Amino acid sequence: MKTAIRGIARKDRLRVLEDSRRNKMARSAHAYVRGNTLKFYEWLHAIPKHSLPEGPPIWICGDCHVGNLGPVADSEGRVEIEIRDLDQTVIGNPAHDLIRLGLSLSMAARGSDLPGVTTAHMIEHMLVGYEKALTAGRAPKLAKGEVRPIDNILQQAYKRRWKHLAEERIEDVKPTIPLGSRFWALTPEERSAIDRLFDSPEACALVTSLHREDAAQIKVVDAAYWLKGCSSLGRLRFAVLLSVGRKSKRRFSLVDIKEAVAAAAPAARRFNTKEDFAVRVVTGARALSPFLGERMLAATLLRRPVVVRELMPQDLKLEIDRLTCDEAVITAEYLAGVVGKAHARQMDASTRKHWRAELNRNRSKSLDVPSWMWKAVVELVASHEAGYLEHCRRYALA
Repeated sequence: MKTAIRGIARKDRLRVLEDSRRNKMARSAHAYVRGNTLKFYEWLHAIPKHSLPEGPPIWICGDCHVGNLGPVADSEGRVEIEIRDLDQTVIGNPAHDLIRLGLSLSMAARGSDLPGVTTAHMIEHMLVGYEKALTAGRAPKLAKGEVRPIDNILQQAYKRRWKHLAEERIEDVKPTIPLGSRFWALTPEERSAIDRLFDSPEACALVTSLHREDAAQIKVVDAAYWLKGCSSLGRLRFAVLLSVGRKSKRRFSLVDIKEAVAAAAPAARRFNTKEDFAVRVVTGARALSPFLGERMLAATLLRRPVVVRELMPQDLKLEIDRLTCDEAVITAEYLAGVVGKAHARQMDASTRKHWRAELNRNRSKSLDVPSWMWKAVVELVASHEAGYLEHCRRYALA
């Protein structure tokens, strides 16, 4: 078993993670928005009461930026674009997801050097796509090739197999996790805890149900601490390579273990955010993103709540780097529809009708979008632009 950490002791993990987070956030204003969720929550807490429409209390993403959407596969191999990160999920106001997505899309437009009028059209079409999903219960359909980034990532997802996941995540199809800049060796205590976790009936049931092998044998082949994402800073985060099935028909599975912590996203008053954090994440995932939620398990590791999720080759992050004006507008409508579908499945017809009416209050005379939505996005873009420049001054130059 590997016990030496290549130049990174366990006590130094937090420092390395913090440096990585700061550097990622300094790459662009859009990256800063993705990595600094707390600034968005601070804005929500600071605005006057009743500034936003109060939607029905449902499970929301809580951190609904573009990077948290993307292709997700279910156990049958079907693929849909869903919300793919539910760390901040709570029962709350669905308007918060809309505003967070509007901010993210607006910053992506600025990163593509698109004019301000395109941002205005994007926000208009976000509401169109969201309301269509509330009415029909599904995201708007896209013609093949209509939006290059979304079409490309879906086609890529359909073609992916285990070897692609292995080459991308662990750099090889061999049954080991290579230690280096992304993967660090475990302490004996961490490895023992992971072995015990996959001896449990609950973890075995999750993996065997996805592989259609009721009597499958589960064995931990390798495991490592995983440097991954800004949101994992200071948390337990492990990659685990499993062998599934008997030797003659053995297959490999890559599992992500992520510590669940208290949600910073504002929750509905009667929702108890102090309950088991991992149970909250899994419950929210099953409500918002069924393809993903069915592959998740709430567990305890080293006395901390964790979410266990088998990774599928089709699971990809949606990256929007360069967009044309037309692509930006259609992308905004489509992604808002994805969020609308996730919200709508939790509402009955009467609730959806009332929420559509509430969304449209205070329509702007000069812009086909409610004034509350436009004002929120403008204020947030301005504050995040300033915050990004200050972040670069403080950290990137150093």
